[in-house]
Amino acid sequence: MARRHLDWMAQAERDLKHAKGAKKLEDFEWSCFAAQQASEKALKALIESCNGKAFGHSLKSIVKLLDIKDQELYEAALRLDRHYIPTRYPNGYEDGFPGEYYSVKDADQALADAQIIIEYCKANLRK
Repeated sequence: MARRHLDWMAQAERDLKHAKGAKKLEDFEWSCFAAQQASEKALKALIESCNGKAFGHSLKSIVKLLDIKDQELYEAALRLDRHYIPTRYPNGYEDGFPGEYYSVKDADQALADAQIIIEYCKANLRK
């Protein structure tokens, strides 16, 4: 079976590029979601590079599975996990829609968090 970790990482980098583009368009909720997706795929790339398989979407769970002790990375994962569902669905809020709840500050933090995770994963990929 082919190892797909480089494919996962390539898509993670594309998702991060999309997150930056969404921020420029002021689609802050989509920027946050794409940052979460980029991080998820980077972590899955790391697992695949170690001949493992990851399932699910919780960054916290994946970081625990990898037994990563980096507190900054763990906290970035926790923050990004918050963007998986409410960025996309109006029923995540009592009133309004996701675009009303996200700001440039949220997007900036999500992008910074994704960068932490992606850089860590790239540095630790097993070729």
